[in-house]
Amino acid sequence: MIRPILRYGERGLHGRAADVTTFDDALQRAIDDMIETMYAAPGIGLAAPQIGVPLRILSIDLSVGRTTGDLIIMINPVFLERDGSQLEEEGCLSAPGFNATVLRPARVVVKGLDREGREQTREGTGLLARAFQHEIDHLDGTVFIDRLRGIKRDLMVRKIHKLKKTGQW
Repeated sequence: MIRPILRYGERGLHGRAADVTTFDDALQRAIDDMIETMYAAPGIGLAAPQIGVPLRILSIDLSVGRTTGDLIIMINPVFLERDGSQLEEEGCLSAPGFNATVLRPARVVVKGLDREGREQTREGTGLLARAFQHEIDHLDGTVFIDRLRGIKRDLMVRKIHKLKKTGQW
């Protein structure tokens, strides 16, 4: 089922998500909903809190569903390594219409569980490293706008508040 995506400023998007402790049918439905919502958006990644599920689950598919086998589901992810840096523009399904250049690691190694609870470790470089950091930020209650500083951040936040006041957010 496609679920609504929470937007910047909404409750549930800005708090730390809880670890998954139970691998049951409800978890599997939430993961299926995440995947369906991510592809429908369309996006290359989605974190469970973005659809109102306060659990540490992320989905990433750089092919946006075009290549079988590219879908990554990771539960309770943690960074083992983060190296280098990259400065690229990114956006977010929770902040539609807003983009900014954000500093991210160039390479990451992430450990977590798959949807059946088996341990997995993934390495990512470039866009995949960026996507892992972006989605894990969501699990920690951070949106890319929160990583910006100065006038760029202030202008975005003001514009979002203005959109909220006019009912367009």
